[in-house]
Amino acid sequence: MESKIIFCQTEDVIMLPLYATTLGFWEHQPETIRPAGFPDYQIHQIHEGKGELIIHENRYLVGPGDVFFLFPDIPHSYAPISGKEWKVSWVSFNGREVGQMLLYAGIRESGPARLKEDQWLNPLKQILMLPDSNELETNLARSKHLYALLLDLKRKLVSPLNEAHELERIKPVLRYIESNLHRTLPLKELAEIISVSPQYLCRLFQKTIHDRPVTYINKQRINLSKQLMFNGRDKKMYEIAQLVGFDNASYFCLVFKRLTGMSPEQFKQLHGLD
Repeated sequence: MESKIIFCQTEDVIMLPLYATTLGFWEHQPETIRPAGFPDYQIHQIHEGKGELIIHENRYLVGPGDVFFLFPDIPHSYAPISGKEWKVSWVSFNGREVGQMLLYAGIRESGPARLKEDQWLNPLKQILMLPDSNELETNLARSKHLYALLLDLKRKLVSPLNEAHELERIKPVLRYIESNLHRTLPLKELAEIISVSPQYLCRLFQKTIHDRPVTYINKQRINLSKQLMFNGRDKKMYEIAQLVGFDNASYFCLVFKRLTGMSPEQFKQLHGLD
């Protein structure tokens, strides 16, 4: 692929949840210094060579298999440091859902990350292979591939070692919860599954699931109750409540509305389950 940069026309796509603003590929990425940052989000993928990324006072060495993320208005610079060509592709983007999409992928700030495989991020490659025009159809296609790119990041990026270890450690608890939603699940009982204290289990949940154990359990109970409403339309609401671990039907309805924004009866009516 030859070096190129495309400045996307955004007037017709600015209402979309995600849209590209610039994109390109450098056969040899030049030094870039931005004391005031850049106005949009950016994803860069390194294909060949090595470079140095500086964000505030933090320095990172980035090479093939690495990507780095830049959030808007964060001072940064990057430059090649190897003798060979530093091949880099990138896309700049914005939109009302960008922050949540990046958060879903585990990206909370500017910085580098490692890919599980040293290969092109396919949606990024697809964006770059689109026509260089600014026709509406092309910009819409860029937004579609951009959405796929952000969705792919969650499974493409290597998790930090401690985070991956902690998530693996908590999986037996998650499986136990799924199998026992029909009954009370004391925190102490859950902690004993992986031989930790209840307090430490709460910290593990916050770091890996980003929820308190009781909140996570209630979400799983409510999700199961929705399926039961579909599979057992003749069941009374108090019966469904008991099947998902709520002794009190009124409390079940309260939790259901808190998590879904509607009562169980409204949910059933909305989905034609009456």
